[in-house]
Amino acid sequence: MLRAAGVGAGDEVVVPAFGNVEVADAVTEAGATVVFADIDPATYCLDPQAVEAVITPRTAALVVIHRFGRTADMARLRGLGQRHALLLLEQGESEAPYDEIAQRRERAAYLDGRLNGVRTPAGGDGHTYQQYVVRVPGNGRPDRDAFARAVRARGVECRVPVKTPVHRLPGFRRDVQLPETERAADETLSLPVDGTLTKREMQRIVSACNALGGLLQPAF
Repeated sequence: MLRAAGVGAGDEVVVPAFGNVEVADAVTEAGATVVFADIDPATYCLDPQAVEAVITPRTAALVVIHRFGRTADMARLRGLGQRHALLLLEQGESEAPYDEIAQRRERAAYLDGRLNGVRTPAGGDGHTYQQYVVRVPGNGRPDRDAFARAVRARGVECRVPVKTPVHRLPGFRRDVQLPETERAADETLSLPVDGTLTKREMQRIVSACNALGGLLQPAF
């Protein structure tokens, strides 16, 4: 799509660094330069203010990634695109049937009301909970990783959604300030929220997380 729109050598394309290395790869393959912008801490999508801060006369396009069932602030991002004459591309997530989304929301509401020691995700209209992503506060990644190991030891599957931001990967390393991206990579953990989970399984998730008291120090 970038090539078809004439984006290539000499152009810059703004993308998020929180996940989706394939997007940065596509920009490079088109011959353009990748420019990273920070994310909104609630949605994990591009922050319009951060995007505006990195736009230059060479900026030709903006690639928006919708994350974990939340959507980016498309009204503001479209406005930026119009003001700066940018190509705006979106990458969403696979759509699920309405009944499946309703089941996820029901289980997310259950977790929202019972979890402590972690920060539950911001809800908001339209959240489909493709992933139920919590924050493990504290001193960053050591706390989150220790928490994840302890939760798994209690029989609850969990995963780190983004282990390394794209701007820290070989080939894309940039000396840029992306504090919300870095913080999200260090603190986020995805807990089960699938519609097939039973009440007992949901109780196990809550029990495992709450038993840890929130913060864990790494073993040395």
